[in-house]
Amino acid sequence: MASERTLSIIKPDATKRNLTGAIIDRFERRGLRIVAQKRLRLTTEQAERFYAVHAERPFYRSLVRFMTSGPVVVQVLEGPDAIAVNREVMGATDPAKAAPGTISKDFAESIEANSVHGSDSAETAAQEIAFFFSALEIDP
Repeated sequence: MASERTLSIIKPDATKRNLTGAIIDRFERRGLRIVAQKRLRLTTEQAERFYAVHAERPFYRSLVRFMTSGPVVVQVLEGPDAIAVNREVMGATDPAKAAPGTISKDFAESIEANSVHGSDSAETAAQEIAFFFSALEIDP
């Protein structure tokens, strides 16, 4: 198992309900280490660029509005198979389809307000990490 990095975003619905610590605890209990982290409020332009891959989808505008509705916590998680572990801890995007004990099942309010985002591949992780963090901001 190679160590890898992935991006995690704790979304506005979760930060608004003070779930940041509970969510971070789940990642750390599964062996993921936070090597970079910051709390910020995305501008409309930043959210549009970050989610540009979804620009043609019907939910794009709603997603941008939601992601700019409050602060988010962006973090780089590191560990063996970090992408797969992160996605397992997060659970399915749709909380109705998420497994018990996952973040989505326990904390999500809807498919959109599902509390967390995580990279889906090594290539996406590299792009998403670079979107939010410079190399100087990540613990080597």
